[in-house]
Amino acid sequence: MRPLRRLAVARDTAHPAQGRLSPAFRNSILKNETRPEPPVTPNDDETPDDPKFVSALSRGLSLLRAFRPSEVWLSNHAFAQRTGLPKATVTRLTYTLCKLGYLQQAEPGGEYRLGPGVLALGYGVLAGMDLKDRAALELADICAGDNPNVAAALGERYGQSVVYLATHRSPNSVSMVFHLGAQVPLFHSAIGRAILMGLPQDTQDSLLDEALRDAPTDRHDRLRGGLARARADFARWGFCTSFGEWRSEINGIAVPVPPVQGRPLAAINVGGFAFLNPEALLLDTYAPRLLRAAKTLSLRPQDHV
Repeated sequence: MRPLRRLAVARDTAHPAQGRLSPAFRNSILKNETRPEPPVTPNDDETPDDPKFVSALSRGLSLLRAFRPSEVWLSNHAFAQRTGLPKATVTRLTYTLCKLGYLQQAEPGGEYRLGPGVLALGYGVLAGMDLKDRAALELADICAGDNPNVAAALGERYGQSVVYLATHRSPNSVSMVFHLGAQVPLFHSAIGRAILMGLPQDTQDSLLDEALRDAPTDRHDRLRGGLARARADFARWGFCTSFGEWRSEINGIAVPVPPVQGRPLAAINVGGFAFLNPEALLLDTYAPRLLRAAKTLSLRPQDHV
């Protein structure tokens, strides 16, 4: 399997006119550093003398709130600075949170990142949100960063096509493919192939037979090749690709999102014009983001009870 580089992704808060900003100021916007962050106090909503208020719990939660959108790792020193808690207290709290799975430590004495236990706390909230609303946040995160010419979308199958239900485009993206309601072919686009890989193999074969019946004979090999490529890519990487195979100027990668709470199978993709989004960029930078987003969108509370 080709190694995929893992990157910390900052939320894309750049203004649409960012091309007119200086590089330093634009980077400060992307990193959320245009103004200092307020300290994370242990008692945001309650007073310490409230007899029902559990101060120890409040202090522990204040550490989890100390992470900012652009950050992955924090040290005990950073926790102490942001919460105002004594270093000894922070050390005990980080130890406890690691034991419970809410933090993970890189190595003994090293920095901490949020653990899977934090994600588990949000399962109920995520399940209560419409998939399109949830996807909008994930698509924005996929496109975040310095590349102003990338787009992402959520889609569901409609016959022999995939229709886009939610989209996000970076400020300067000029692709006309990624718009709400657009339809792309099932066997030639990355998102179509991802939808196919989320279906049972006999359903894949039935859809191919249907496509072959409706297509001219000279297109049959291309249709069969599209399904074969989808299966090979998915077996190799866990996602599907289409590098100039649907339209010569378009590159894309996509991954299926399993059905959640009765919704149909969906998929998400990322890509754009090939000369701005080469194969290596999509595989090395955007594939890890895409896989994380698909995992988040497929979470259900009952899976983790």
